[in-house]
Amino acid sequence: MTFIASPRRNWLRGVAGLSLGGVSLAAPLRGIAAGATDQWTRMAANYDIAPDFINLENAYYGIMPTPVAEDFKRNIDYLNRHNSHYLRSNFDRAGIEAIRAALAAHAGVAVSEIAITRGATESLQNLIINYKPLKPGETVMFGNLDYDTMIDAMNDLARRRGAQVATVQIPEPASRQAVIDTYEQALNRHPRTRLLLLTHISHRTGLAIPVAEIVAMAKRRKVDVIVDIAQSWGQLDFRIPDLGADFVGANLHKWIGAPLGLGFLYIREARLQDIDIQLGNTIFPATDIRARVNAGTVNAASVMTIPAALKYHAQVPLAERGARLRTLRDYWVQRVLDVPGVQILTPEDPAMYGAVTSFRLRGKTSFEDNVALARRLMDEYGIFTVARSGPVGGACIRVTPAFFTRTADLDKLVAAIRAMAAS
Repeated sequence: MTFIASPRRNWLRGVAGLSLGGVSLAAPLRGIAAGATDQWTRMAANYDIAPDFINLENAYYGIMPTPVAEDFKRNIDYLNRHNSHYLRSNFDRAGIEAIRAALAAHAGVAVSEIAITRGATESLQNLIINYKPLKPGETVMFGNLDYDTMIDAMNDLARRRGAQVATVQIPEPASRQAVIDTYEQALNRHPRTRLLLLTHISHRTGLAIPVAEIVAMAKRRKVDVIVDIAQSWGQLDFRIPDLGADFVGANLHKWIGAPLGLGFLYIREARLQDIDIQLGNTIFPATDIRARVNAGTVNAASVMTIPAALKYHAQVPLAERGARLRTLRDYWVQRVLDVPGVQILTPEDPAMYGAVTSFRLRGKTSFEDNVALARRLMDEYGIFTVARSGPVGGACIRVTPAFFTRTADLDKLVAAIRAMAAS
């Protein structure tokens, strides 16, 4: 796999050629997408990873592939030399708009519906805290598997608006129908629900919920939905309109492979005025989605690297990316399913997981227990994972392979889990 960054003098021309849906991109790398071992190995070689441990904690943020990292370094150097002259002339006037256009095309939405942020947390916080239609006495609803900071924002919104709070407990074991039924029952119990938060792939367990079906159910009840796609964007095969939601927050530094500290928010154009302006922002008019973001001076070199990340990412079709990640997940999960005392927290339904899956050992349900297990995995086996709390059955260990993960790495994980379960 090769990638040649545009020379800086042709940077804007290169950005303009990145958008999907009618604008050219590099041809998909069909050999890699087909999953041939040697070609996936060549793809893995595009990641410069530390050799002294096995990284199975790739849901935090994604390692940039080498071509993207090299473009990022060039952008840092160029920006450091040309400084504010470049930002105030080329970048602010045209560069950022070309990037927004490429990103919007990648997401399948209009440019007017996209604003670049510093990550999904900023995107979702801005959508939640500035949601205007909520009235006193109405209800906001979220799930136990949603992201902690988003739960905090929903609670804060309810407190400030005099609203009620309802929490959905995702059942274990989960199934597609069980998740749908759980949300339907919760909405029936709370008929004054105005705003629902949904997380496409949980950062706690890796469970992928049927977002489109739940959004449609909520809309029939006049409930607005904000969707967190921090973990799903870039690894599952979908575009923003497929979700049916009017409000979405996403990351670019997880499965797209852009530099750390990048994301975007989406507001369907017809609903723009239902999200208030962020902190009285007057830089953009109220009719501009960018008035909903007020981050000050951002890391412009990171933003300049978005086109390289999108171009690299688009070389392998999303469906085939997702299939490869599920294959890596399945490799280790299927080898511990029969181990006594090991509980896998995603169902064996390929539609309900991606790369991320958590496990739990019998009797080890506290967060402290799982922090100790993650430490043991690292100290004794050289495998880096992370503990997560929140599931109804107790805390767990999250495992997330990436495109550079080898089956030999996963064999070591399987051996470690078997040993810990037996001890």
